Amino acid sequence: MILDITVVPNSKKFLIIKKDDKIKIFLKSPPEQNKANIELIKELSKALDADVRIVSGHTSRRKRLEINITEKEWEAAIIKNL
Repeated sequence: MILDITVVPNSKKFLIIKKDDKIKIFLKSPPEQNKANIELIKELSKALDADVRIVSGHTSRRKRLEINITEKEWEAAIIKNL
């Protein structure tokens, strides 16, 4: 599954928000030395119990992710983690 997201680094906690088909992920780590990307992959993989890979947007707040789950599994995971 390919997913377009927006990340917000330097947040108080890791949080996933879905609003009007847009996904925003808040990260605790700063966007320095790849720390925010590492946190994104680690926390999202743990929350979804699936492999996550950044396809594009390594240096941007807007990212495209490849996640090894179905859309049904994604929806169930989002509801569980909200």
